[in-house]
Amino acid sequence: MSTGEPDNAAHRCGHVAIIGRPNVGKSTLVNRLVGQKISITSRKAQTTRHRLLGIKTLAGAQIIYVDTPGLHAGAGRALNRYMNRAATSALVGVDVIMFVVEAGKWTDDDSHVLDRLSQADAPIIVAVNKVDKIADKQVLLPFIDELAKRAEFLEVVPVSALQGINTERLEPALIAALPQRPPLYDEEQFTDRSERFLAAEMIREKLTDRLGQELPYRLSVEIEAFQVEADITKLGAIIWVERNSQKGIVIGQQGRVLKAVGSEARKEMEALFGRKVFLELWVKVKEGWSNDEQALQRLGYLD
Repeated sequence: MSTGEPDNAAHRCGHVAIIGRPNVGKSTLVNRLVGQKISITSRKAQTTRHRLLGIKTLAGAQIIYVDTPGLHAGAGRALNRYMNRAATSALVGVDVIMFVVEAGKWTDDDSHVLDRLSQADAPIIVAVNKVDKIADKQVLLPFIDELAKRAEFLEVVPVSALQGINTERLEPALIAALPQRPPLYDEEQFTDRSERFLAAEMIREKLTDRLGQELPYRLSVEIEAFQVEADITKLGAIIWVERNSQKGIVIGQQGRVLKAVGSEARKEMEALFGRKVFLELWVKVKEGWSNDEQALQRLGYLD
C-alpha cells in the first residue's frame, strides 16, 4: 500500500560544480537554472568571489549547483589566489561538472580550466554560453565540433543564460548523471548562504555596476550590523577600499553614488527577503586588503 511518501530510492540528488574562466556567465546561468537570484552578476570579469550553493528542488530530484569564481592561470594578488582555491576546491566530491565556455571564443584560460578538469573524477557536461551573441549561427557548429574533440564530455549544449535559450536541455542531462539519493536540503531552501551574506553581495553588485574598470576589484563589503525585526530588517554595511582617493569615488559628488547604490541594493533586498529594509552605508579605508591574507580572513574570505 502506498504511504503517499516520495520514493527516495528513485530520487536523484547531487552536487553540480559550475566551472569556467572569468566572465563566461557562470553566475547568470546558475541564477537561470535555480530560478532565483543567488549570485551577483556583472559585465566585469571576476565579479564572483565566493563559492556558494544554488539549490533546485524538483518532484524527483534535487540539483545542488556549486557556483564558483572564474578559474584563471595568473596567481596575482592574495584575493585572486583565494578565488582560484575556491574554484578548484569545488571539484572535490561533486557528482557532475558543468564546464561553461563562451560561444565562439576559446582562450588560454579555457585550456587552463580544462587541464584542471582532466584531474577530476566527475563526468562533465559543457554549456556553450552566450550563443545569442553569435550573429552567424553557422560558425557555431565548427566551434562545438572542435570543442567536443577536446575531451570526453557527456554532452555539449549551446545555451544563452541571459536569454534563457536552450537552458531547459541542461536540467534533464544533469539529473540523469546524478546518483540516486534522497534530498539533502528542504524544498523551500534555494541557497546555503545567509541573508547577511546575500545583502553584502547585493551592495557589491551595485557598486560594481556603477564604478569604473579597476575600482570594483579594490573594494569589499562587510555587514557590521544585521537586525531582523517583525516586519523590517535593519542593517549597516562598511564598504572597504584601499586608498583615500577611492573613498571619494565610491561616495561620489554630494554622496550621489553611495545614495544610489544604497537605494538600489535596498529595493533588491526587500524583494528577496519579503520585508522592509533599512540600510546604512559607510566607506572606510583598509590599505592593501586585497593582497593581505589576514585581512581577507577578517572580511570573510575563508577557505
